[in-house]
Amino acid sequence: MQWKNRTFCWFLPTQHSDHECQSQGVRSCRECLAAGPHCAWCNFLEVGQHIWERCDTPRALLRRGCPFDRLEDPRGSTVLLKNRKITFHPKEQRRQRQHKQVTQLQPQSVLLHLRPGEPQSFEVKFRRVEDYPIDLYYLMDLSFSMEDDLSNVKKLGADLMEEMRNTTSDFRMGLSTVMPYISTPWPCAPPFTYHHVLSLTANGSLFTEQVGRQRISGNLDSPEGGLDALMQAATCEEQIGWRNVTRLLVFSTDAGFHFAGDGKLGGIVLPNDGKCHLHKNVYTRGNSQDYPSVAHVAEILRQKNIQIIFAVTEEVTHLYEGLTSIFPKCAVGMLSNNSHNILQIIVEAYNALTSEVAMENSKLPPGYHISYTSHCKDRKPRHSEQGRKCSNISVGDEVSFNVSITAPLCMTASQRPPSVIIKPQGYSEEVEVLLSPICECSCQKDVVPRSPSCSHGNGTLECGTCRCKEGRVGTLCECNQAESGKAIDSYLCRRDNATEVCSGHGECVCGKCVCHKSSKKPNHAYYGQFCECTDFSCDQYRGLQCGGHGRCVCGVCICLPEFRGRACECPLSLGSCLSQDEQICAGRGDCHCGTCMCHDNRFQGPTCELCPSCPGVCTLHRECILCRAFSLGLNPKECEMRCIHLNFTLVGQAGVLATVPPSPSLHSCVEVDTEGCRVHFLLRTRQKEDSVHVHVALERGRRTRFSVFS
Repeated sequence: MQWKNRTFCWFLPTQHSDHECQSQGVRSCRECLAAGPHCAWCNFLEVGQHIWERCDTPRALLRRGCPFDRLEDPRGSTVLLKNRKITFHPKEQRRQRQHKQVTQLQPQSVLLHLRPGEPQSFEVKFRRVEDYPIDLYYLMDLSFSMEDDLSNVKKLGADLMEEMRNTTSDFRMGLSTVMPYISTPWPCAPPFTYHHVLSLTANGSLFTEQVGRQRISGNLDSPEGGLDALMQAATCEEQIGWRNVTRLLVFSTDAGFHFAGDGKLGGIVLPNDGKCHLHKNVYTRGNSQDYPSVAHVAEILRQKNIQIIFAVTEEVTHLYEGLTSIFPKCAVGMLSNNSHNILQIIVEAYNALTSEVAMENSKLPPGYHISYTSHCKDRKPRHSEQGRKCSNISVGDEVSFNVSITAPLCMTASQRPPSVIIKPQGYSEEVEVLLSPICECSCQKDVVPRSPSCSHGNGTLECGTCRCKEGRVGTLCECNQAESGKAIDSYLCRRDNATEVCSGHGECVCGKCVCHKSSKKPNHAYYGQFCECTDFSCDQYRGLQCGGHGRCVCGVCICLPEFRGRACECPLSLGSCLSQDEQICAGRGDCHCGTCMCHDNRFQGPTCELCPSCPGVCTLHRECILCRAFSLGLNPKECEMRCIHLNFTLVGQAGVLATVPPSPSLHSCVEVDTEGCRVHFLLRTRQKEDSVHVHVALERGRRTRFSVFS
């Protein structure tokens, strides 16, 4: 089978030039796949065929005669590995599903086969499931200023249990306390930084009992050790009893918080390690480790899928509201002086937090790209950062996110990422996305050493090309390397008897040019029978090759359909030449390459609308207005000939002109007539210059001065 002659084609912008794959200077099937997602390789050994011709678009390869079954063009794909359906159980089925797994996120695991540069997409569904379990851990500030709050917190257990029954039948509560630098007069509690009091339990009475046993303490400074407490509440999962359900952490306080660096006040310089350090339910590193930073706590809360509710007094509300932009899912409620509204704060904050879902993902490897498109309750697609979120979600509502991931050029096996995790903020459920870049051709497993097709065993046949053994060269290893540089061979590599072999961009091997890549820019390669082609040497316009409006093919710009010119510098559209009245060059010139060429040298500007030496529009029509409205100036015959294009509306007084609706084409004018009186009129120009409507005030004023507004 003989390959057809090469042809140069240009398709619509969504398709690709035949030469785009070859211009990368590929030498193997693997390099061809890395050149771009639209490139394919022909695994077919053909006498006389150049290696660079094997890599091209599938259409070009088939057109040249490559058998369809020898085309290496692997495409990416999406495989759902775990796709457990979202749970939907009405309340009457609660008892039947007590031991079943509840699912709000679908799918759970996805495998993406990624061709470099070709995005792969899949859909992630989320439903706010009815009766979803909730764990709530209450962290209470026991400084002296919170003394009057204890009595209201004691009632919180039973009241909150009753309230949350409307949301879930599986609700548990826990309790801990936090103190600042303190003094300990009797009957205050002994000093501690964080004390875990009650593990998560469904027994509301036990919560009330434990709150009743707590005693306040006196503080020596205003900020509390809240960040220390948040860190321990998040990391001590076993002691607290966190489940993989909705995790809420409520912190009530009336003061600010210490953060990293404040420990130096007590001589502590060791950084916080972000780990659990409880002994007999008391934090033991308060005297040896510094406070954690805000960012450190935020990252731990993100990892542990904990949503924060700050119930704080008015004096410090601004401080905790500043954390909402740092913590992953966070709400702030204003606490009354005695905490009587703590139940309302918790319920409202929970509803606010759970009514919004925001998708996040683990860090992607360099070069990978991920994008989201959300389809919320209104089903309208949203992109960019808004594509990660959906708001105003009620129980039972289902939303979806289209996730698209694109891989960069192929990397070595050790650099390939195993997976990416996608999850809604504040939830434990996640989607594991396994990434499998397509970097190898299927023909690479069918290597034939000492293949008879490679000049009787002088090379290894791999993917339709011969890898020659030492001392042999040529497409089929048909030449002896020591003899391949003879004059007869070099003559075959000269274009039109040129002096340079292979146009100076390659070397002659067995009478055929082997083209080089650019020494300055390795990504720029030469190709063609005589290495005469490159796709990086076309004319430029405004610093861009082919003006940014076309593609360079073998040194020639192939322009997009709406452009022309050697550098695609000329737009075929007349849009840039339209004046304000939608005329081409205001009717005073011709549009050439998107620029107006004005007929009259007096007119300037991009659309021939500027005329510094021309009279204003008011002065231009003055004579016609005077002769038509007041019989002044021009004689009647001349007036009728020159002023027929004016359409008149006569009004009595000048003040009436102010009632005419304004518009961009309306000009307000004051001119002086031949008798020295001021004449007021309005001009409204139409799209065509010979159509003008005039409103003229018949009442004239004495000449004091005049002005023109146009």
